[in-house]
Amino acid sequence: MKGRPSRVFVLGSVLMCISCANMGPPQPPSLELPKPPSDLRATRKGNKVILTWTVPSSTTDRQALHVVGPTQICRQPESELKQCGTAVGEAPARTLSRKSGEKVSDSFSDVLPPSLEGDNPAGFISYAIEVLNSEGRGAGLSNRVRVPSFRTLPPPPDFKAEVTSAGVVLSWTGQNAAAVPGVRNAYRVYRHIEGTSENVMAGEVPISEPCCKMVDSNIEWEKTYGYRVGAVTILALADKPPLEVAGEDSSEIKVFADDIFPPAIPTGLQAVFSGPGQQPFVDLVWAPDSDADLAGYNIYRREDNGASEKLNADLVKTPAYRDARVSAGRTYLYSVSAVDARGNESQRSEEASEMVPSS
Repeated sequence: MKGRPSRVFVLGSVLMCISCANMGPPQPPSLELPKPPSDLRATRKGNKVILTWTVPSSTTDRQALHVVGPTQICRQPESELKQCGTAVGEAPARTLSRKSGEKVSDSFSDVLPPSLEGDNPAGFISYAIEVLNSEGRGAGLSNRVRVPSFRTLPPPPDFKAEVTSAGVVLSWTGQNAAAVPGVRNAYRVYRHIEGTSENVMAGEVPISEPCCKMVDSNIEWEKTYGYRVGAVTILALADKPPLEVAGEDSSEIKVFADDIFPPAIPTGLQAVFSGPGQQPFVDLVWAPDSDADLAGYNIYRREDNGASEKLNADLVKTPAYRDARVSAGRTYLYSVSAVDARGNESQRSEEASEMVPSS
């Protein structure tokens, strides 16, 4: 009818009003500011400081990040960082390709200028980073970390290694450092087996006169080792746990631990005849050899002005032997050698003589 609104129009108006009632206030667009990292870590070796952190996966308003801009590296000597100022370096921007929940790490190596290294055991250098978005804007600094600024010693230029029967003998010329209260310096030697990446500390040598030499006896023969040495400075400050500052390492030297060294010469050999009322024989006894890789002994016998002959076909496993192939009226001279697991044979012991009486 004319002048009356249609039912369709009224129903549509009601639905539009209900829809309008459920709409919230308009949201501002995301600024896409990466959330500042909270796990910045720093380690120092020589004049290099290695910074590592987890790359932000979300913005400050909890939006997922797929691209982060460059990361500014902030450094401040002797005081806490409040703002970055002029960055000392920059980690490049990166596109994030993440699996669900996977964390992505980043790192930066900062080289300290000589002016920042000093002789104050309590001195330090502060670091922080700021991750920027693609437009060069950030949400502020990360957590702050500190490293000691104490000067480290250079690596020795004449690091040498020699394989001996006692192990690998390592030697180098040390550098004495000025005495500073609360500061101790030492050299640490590290090794790894060729083909592996695991480094093991082989030993520590205090820096003193004369310096420096050590023997690495905890090796396995017939393997190739890589060795390096570097200075470490230990800062023991009052009311604080000790801090260690590692210096740069020397060049690596490789050593093949070839066991060409025979065991120790057996000692204390005695020869005793026994025979009355039984088949005659001569018993031999000697002091046991203490070499860890000892495989056994060889027994040698000769007569006056005669050549020695080996009596045993197989290695004798214990420090005792009975010679039953003796004849009456003869004098025998015996000697013993030690043999290791790789077939290296020692020189023969001093001879022991025994006469077999005539019947």
